[in-house]
Amino acid sequence: MNKPEKILIIRTDRIGDVTLTLPMAYVIKKFYPGTHVAFLVREYTRPLAENNKYIDETIVLKEKNGKILYGENIELLKKFDVCFLVHPTFELALLVYLSGIKIRAGTGYRWYSFLFNRKIYEHRKYAEKHELEFNLSMLNVIGINYETMADNIDFGLCPDVGATEKVKAYLKNNGIDPESKLIIVHPGSGGSSVDLPFDKMKQLTTKLSEINGVEILITGGKPEAELCSRLIVSKKTKNLAGVFNLKELIALISLSDILIANSTGPIHIAAALNKFVVGFYPKVVSCSAERWGPYTDNKAVFKPETECNNCTVKKCRLTNCMNTIDIEKAVNAIANQLSS
Repeated sequence: MNKPEKILIIRTDRIGDVTLTLPMAYVIKKFYPGTHVAFLVREYTRPLAENNKYIDETIVLKEKNGKILYGENIELLKKFDVCFLVHPTFELALLVYLSGIKIRAGTGYRWYSFLFNRKIYEHRKYAEKHELEFNLSMLNVIGINYETMADNIDFGLCPDVGATEKVKAYLKNNGIDPESKLIIVHPGSGGSSVDLPFDKMKQLTTKLSEINGVEILITGGKPEAELCSRLIVSKKTKNLAGVFNLKELIALISLSDILIANSTGPIHIAAALNKFVVGFYPKVVSCSAERWGPYTDNKAVFKPETECNNCTVKKCRLTNCMNTIDIEKAVNAIANQLSS
């Protein structure tokens, strides 16, 4: 096909989902240098795209009371000649169609798939590939076939300079030694997966606080402040829940050495910034590490030590499978990383 001039990538769901879509811009630029690449996102994920070295334009979806403002959005989108609707909804598919974009790529499995003229037939729920790899395989429709591995992917994520200075000042003013090894523990999640039991996370945090030369920063949103406060196990642990917005959280992660989390957005940000990540994942296919794990070689991922077949989220929670994860193994992996 002819070189596309202006490509739009739409991903309007959550932080981790958007982060795992960012490498699409890198691969497009690799194959089609000079092509204008834009991302359409929601307001709260904008920092992931707007300071990205491979994204030329960040567009925030125009909405009012949760409803798409079609007229305003069409004016912004009609200049594009190619669009990838990575996480489809009928409303977004209709928007892309009404915008008159020539090449509209999206799933072929929805009732509204007639709105796309480049249909993609892959069922993601079976986790035959990683989410990032599913995203990149969409580029086949514009002639891009890229063999993806953890060491040949660039997320293009760049911490904001102003936000980084603000975070450094906060750490200094709150007695957090920047020369220490900074470990972030992010205990919350969006609820779409099955988390490590809180007592296990607390046990891990307690053991890490006994290591010399580390500071442990507990992060989360304002609604998670109480949860995070329960992980304050020593003077070396600081509760930062609700302190930073997303732009500042990206900066904080860039200043850290290790991030520990369940299956949630910050673990993908840390992986994108090439930080050592420790993740906890169930064996449920739809939310497994095989599909949603951190896309990096710089990691330690832990799963239940049970034999599971056709496990579901409900079954996993009922049988408390995640409680079989051996915290000592996680402590050892982190200690080895700190000493390397």
